[in-house]
Amino acid sequence: MGSPMTAHLFKENAPDDMDAAIARIPVIDFGPYFAGEDGALEALATEVRHACETIGFLYIKNHGVPQDLIDHAFEQSKRFHALPLEEKRKLKLDAYNVGYLEMNTSMQAHSTVHKATKPNQNESFFVTHDRPADHPDRIAGKPLRGGNYWPDGLPGFRDGVMAYLKAVHDLGQRMLPAFAVALGMPADHFTPLFSDENHATLRMLHYPPTKMEDNDFGTSPHTDNSFLTILARSEVPGLAIRLPSGEWVTPPLIDGTFLVNLGNIMRRMSNNRFLSTPHGVIVDGAEDRYSIAYFHSPNPYRTIEVLASCSDADNPPKYEPALYADLIMEFFSANYFHQKKHGETAIKNRY
Repeated sequence: MGSPMTAHLFKENAPDDMDAAIARIPVIDFGPYFAGEDGALEALATEVRHACETIGFLYIKNHGVPQDLIDHAFEQSKRFHALPLEEKRKLKLDAYNVGYLEMNTSMQAHSTVHKATKPNQNESFFVTHDRPADHPDRIAGKPLRGGNYWPDGLPGFRDGVMAYLKAVHDLGQRMLPAFAVALGMPADHFTPLFSDENHATLRMLHYPPTKMEDNDFGTSPHTDNSFLTILARSEVPGLAIRLPSGEWVTPPLIDGTFLVNLGNIMRRMSNNRFLSTPHGVIVDGAEDRYSIAYFHSPNPYRTIEVLASCSDADNPPKYEPALYADLIMEFFSANYFHQKKHGETAIKNRY
């Protein structure tokens, strides 16, 4: 049996020059574009395009989300995860992956990046749009259009979490034109795709120190099934990302930034031009780690297809058009033990 300091995948495949490798992840300033400066969108799109084609991760600064709101969200996450397990279990994950995910109850079976053989050593609380009980989609029981589950006895928790979700959701919406232009499309191209309450998921993660035996991870290597992911991290490290070279780098915290990565939906729509980069987590130390991932994705009831700017006669679409709701449910069935069709659904789409 190994110890937490045993060499593992990320260490074994670390670059010889970690600083040089980290420097490949660009820090991109969204401030001029958000301020409406002339020519800022085109300049931003050029930077975004390079990052998306070469690494699939980028830091964004001047994003407009106040640091105290981020700090408050972490406080709420720690309050939730400190609750007794029996209290958290009352909010257990539903069929559409909203609610509480217990430790060791998910595994990255969807991924082609790494063969997962052990469950993920993290617990998570998932939140989406806070639709009221009388919302038409909730009344109709429409899949992927429900509401949230909230713990008793945590005053201010719901308000704090939803304030943060709204801030990063609005940021995701404001970022869309930069990605559209980067892909050679009109700035407003993604507006219909993300209209009428797009698929928005906030995941508050808690990782204890990873118990290292064999092929153990806090989260095993995978790609996200989102359009893009906005990640807030605390000071305890653990995240590693895989460069196209196969080297695993540990991106540091940079004050005033979010770390953003692309997901499989962006990869599909760009016909593999943009990268959905593998990443994973090992907490190789004595302290618990907290992170908050926000997944910004299209409305589940929109069709995901390769963009006209990313295919032609010499480069035909590599993906068939698909309803996003179907792609979501396939991903859930592959990775989450509580899903009724877990282990039974054919996984047609692997990344």
